[in-house]
Amino acid sequence: MSSSKDVTESKPTSAIPPAPTPGQKPTGNLLNDSVNAAVHLTEIPCARSSLLAGIASGAGIGVIRGLTAGPMVAGNWAVATFMLVSIGSWHICQNQFANERKQLKTITENMPRLKLKRSDEVISDTEDANSSKSVS
Repeated sequence: MSSSKDVTESKPTSAIPPAPTPGQKPTGNLLNDSVNAAVHLTEIPCARSSLLAGIASGAGIGVIRGLTAGPMVAGNWAVATFMLVSIGSWHICQNQFANERKQLKTITENMPRLKLKRSDEVISDTEDANSSKSVS
Protein backbone atom coordinates (compact mmCIF):
# COMPACT_ATOMS: atom_id res chain seq x y z
CA MET A 1 0.00 0.00 0.00
CA SER A 2 2.77 2.44 -0.75
CA SER A 3 1.67 5.64 -2.35
CA SER A 4 3.45 7.43 -5.17
CA LYS A 5 4.59 10.00 -2.64
CA ASP A 6 6.58 7.32 -0.80
CA VAL A 7 8.23 6.24 -4.04
CA THR A 8 9.37 9.76 -4.94
CA GLU A 9 10.74 10.37 -1.46
CA SER A 10 12.90 7.25 -1.58
CA LYS A 11 14.67 8.31 -4.78
CA PRO A 12 18.11 9.85 -4.26
CA THR A 13 18.31 13.55 -4.87
CA SER A 14 20.60 14.68 -7.63
CA ALA A 15 22.75 17.77 -7.81
CA ILE A 16 21.10 18.80 -11.07
CA PRO A 17 18.28 21.29 -10.51
CA PRO A 18 14.96 20.26 -12.00
CA ALA A 19 13.70 21.83 -15.18
CA PRO A 20 11.32 24.75 -14.75
CA THR A 21 7.75 23.67 -14.12
CA PRO A 22 4.67 25.65 -14.98
CA GLY A 23 2.70 27.23 -12.18
CA GLN A 24 -0.74 26.22 -11.10
CA LYS A 25 -3.12 24.72 -13.61
CA PRO A 26 -5.64 27.15 -15.09
CA THR A 27 -9.05 27.20 -13.44
CA GLY A 28 -10.92 28.78 -16.35
CA ASN A 29 -11.49 32.06 -14.55
CA LEU A 30 -9.44 34.63 -16.50
CA LEU A 31 -9.10 37.13 -13.65
CA ASN A 32 -8.13 34.49 -11.09
CA ASP A 33 -5.66 32.82 -13.47
CA SER A 34 -4.05 36.16 -14.36
CA VAL A 35 -3.58 37.12 -10.72
CA ASN A 36 -2.11 33.69 -9.87
CA ALA A 37 0.28 33.92 -12.82
CA ALA A 38 1.42 37.41 -11.78
CA VAL A 39 1.94 36.35 -8.16
CA HIS A 40 4.06 33.35 -9.15
CA LEU A 41 6.02 35.17 -11.86
CA THR A 42 9.20 35.35 -9.80
CA GLU A 43 9.27 31.55 -9.52
CA ILE A 44 10.05 31.26 -13.23
CA PRO A 45 13.82 31.08 -13.73
CA CYS A 46 15.26 34.24 -15.31
CA ALA A 47 11.91 36.07 -15.33
CA ARG A 48 12.80 38.71 -12.75
CA SER A 49 16.13 39.73 -14.24
CA SER A 50 14.77 39.70 -17.79
CA LEU A 51 11.77 41.84 -16.91
CA LEU A 52 13.88 44.32 -14.95
CA ALA A 53 16.32 44.65 -17.85
CA GLY A 54 13.40 45.16 -20.26
CA ILE A 55 11.73 47.76 -18.05
CA ALA A 56 14.95 49.72 -17.56
CA SER A 57 15.88 49.71 -21.23
CA GLY A 58 12.33 50.46 -22.36
CA ALA A 59 12.08 53.41 -19.99
CA GLY A 60 15.46 54.72 -21.08
CA ILE A 61 14.74 54.48 -24.80
CA GLY A 62 11.25 55.89 -24.25
CA VAL A 63 12.64 58.96 -22.47
CA ILE A 64 15.38 59.48 -25.04
CA ARG A 65 12.96 59.07 -27.93
CA GLY A 66 10.46 61.32 -26.15
CA LEU A 67 12.92 64.21 -26.32
CA THR A 68 12.87 64.21 -30.12
CA ALA A 69 9.45 62.78 -31.01
CA GLY A 70 5.89 62.85 -29.76
CA PRO A 71 4.58 60.80 -26.85
CA MET A 72 2.94 58.14 -29.03
CA VAL A 73 6.14 57.47 -30.96
CA ALA A 74 8.14 57.43 -27.74
CA GLY A 75 5.66 55.00 -26.18
CA ASN A 76 5.89 52.69 -29.18
CA TRP A 77 9.68 52.71 -28.99
CA ALA A 78 9.56 52.07 -25.24
CA VAL A 79 7.22 49.08 -25.59
CA ALA A 80 9.16 47.62 -28.51
CA THR A 81 12.46 47.99 -26.64
CA PHE A 82 10.95 46.42 -23.51
CA MET A 83 9.73 43.43 -25.51
CA LEU A 84 12.97 42.89 -27.43
CA VAL A 85 15.27 43.22 -24.42
CA SER A 86 13.06 41.11 -22.14
CA ILE A 87 12.67 38.27 -24.62
CA GLY A 88 16.33 38.39 -25.64
CA SER A 89 17.71 38.38 -22.12
CA TRP A 90 15.28 35.63 -21.08
CA HIS A 91 16.46 33.40 -23.94
CA ILE A 92 20.12 34.06 -23.12
CA CYS A 93 19.51 33.23 -19.45
CA GLN A 94 17.58 30.06 -20.32
CA ASN A 95 20.42 28.91 -22.58
CA GLN A 96 22.90 29.50 -19.76
CA PHE A 97 20.74 27.42 -17.40
CA ALA A 98 20.50 24.63 -19.98
CA ASN A 99 24.28 24.62 -20.51
CA GLU A 100 24.84 24.58 -16.76
CA ARG A 101 22.48 21.60 -16.40
CA LYS A 102 24.36 19.76 -19.16
CA GLN A 103 27.69 20.43 -17.46
CA LEU A 104 26.36 19.24 -14.10
CA LYS A 105 24.97 16.10 -15.70
CA THR A 106 28.30 15.39 -17.41
CA ILE A 107 30.22 15.96 -14.18
CA THR A 108 27.94 13.74 -12.12
CA GLU A 109 28.09 10.98 -14.75
CA ASN A 110 31.90 11.14 -14.95
CA MET A 111 32.61 11.28 -11.20
CA PRO A 112 32.64 7.49 -10.64
CA ARG A 113 34.96 7.01 -13.64
CA LEU A 114 37.29 9.73 -12.40
CA LYS A 115 37.35 8.23 -8.91
CA LEU A 116 38.14 4.80 -10.36
CA LYS A 117 40.88 6.24 -12.57
CA ARG A 118 42.48 8.04 -9.62
CA SER A 119 42.39 4.93 -7.47
CA ASP A 120 44.03 2.96 -10.32
CA GLU A 121 46.75 5.64 -10.57
CA VAL A 122 47.38 5.50 -6.83
CA ILE A 123 47.64 1.70 -6.93
CA SER A 124 50.03 1.79 -9.91
CA ASP A 125 52.13 4.50 -8.19
CA THR A 126 52.42 2.44 -5.02
CA GLU A 127 53.30 -0.65 -7.06
CA ASP A 128 55.99 1.34 -8.91
CA ALA A 129 57.36 2.62 -5.61
CA ASN A 130 57.38 -0.88 -4.12
CA SER A 131 59.11 -2.38 -7.14
CA SER A 132 61.81 0.33 -7.13
CA LYS A 133 62.45 -0.30 -3.41
CA SER A 134 62.81 -4.04 -3.94
CA VAL A 135 65.27 -3.46 -6.80
CA SER A 136 67.56 -1.30 -4.62
